[in-house]
Amino acid sequence: MKYIDLTFPTPEENLAFDEALLNLAEKAGAGTILRFWEPAPYFVVLGYSGKVQEEVHVSACRTNHIPILRRSSGGGTVLQGPGCLNFSLILKIGTSKSLGNITQTNAYVLEKNKQALFPLLNNRVEMQGLSDLTYGALKFSGNAQRRKRHFLLFHGTFLLNFDIPLIERYLLLPKRQPLYRKNRNHQDFLTNLNFPSESVKDALRKAWQADQKLKEIPREEIRELVVNRYSTQEWNFKF
Repeated sequence: MKYIDLTFPTPEENLAFDEALLNLAEKAGAGTILRFWEPAPYFVVLGYSGKVQEEVHVSACRTNHIPILRRSSGGGTVLQGPGCLNFSLILKIGTSKSLGNITQTNAYVLEKNKQALFPLLNNRVEMQGLSDLTYGALKFSGNAQRRKRHFLLFHGTFLLNFDIPLIERYLLLPKRQPLYRKNRNHQDFLTNLNFPSESVKDALRKAWQADQKLKEIPREEIRELVVNRYSTQEWNFKF
């Protein structure tokens, strides 16, 4: 597997890069890829079908100049920013029955990530809900995916040293919740791992055997996706 540790300056570029990597694999046979990125600015990201007015404190975001964006994968709405480590996996669907559908893929990827983190967390990592990793009853990683014919994008976030209380200011309590959340607010539901990002990156690189650097970066496609999708009101506020 190839890997790349690359964070672009803007949230829009980082979201576009994930989609461009999926397209690169689907169209050009780039193979499997593991990417890491760590955002500097704060921004809100909805899942593809997320509804802005039901999931985001829009007025607070506008007052404090927090961008509201939408990704191409499913999943819930999140606040991103310093202290988040994001990973993105490009996987070939036909190589394993474990990638046959959304549920199987969630189980396969989360189990591998769980095993990778065991040495850091003394075997206390659990899979809960549809696509969460938890430490005890507290969530530290949420994940989502987008599937094409031959390849899929599976990406997620690890909370390392994030300002969790800030989430209450910008995100509403989600209407759809996993049972284990028990209607807890964001601060009582989430936790940081409090590890250096390099420790988590090293663990995931070893687990996924990502030992070849990705050299091809589809910069023109990233630019086009930013201009035509990720920076547009039509895309970000479509629901």
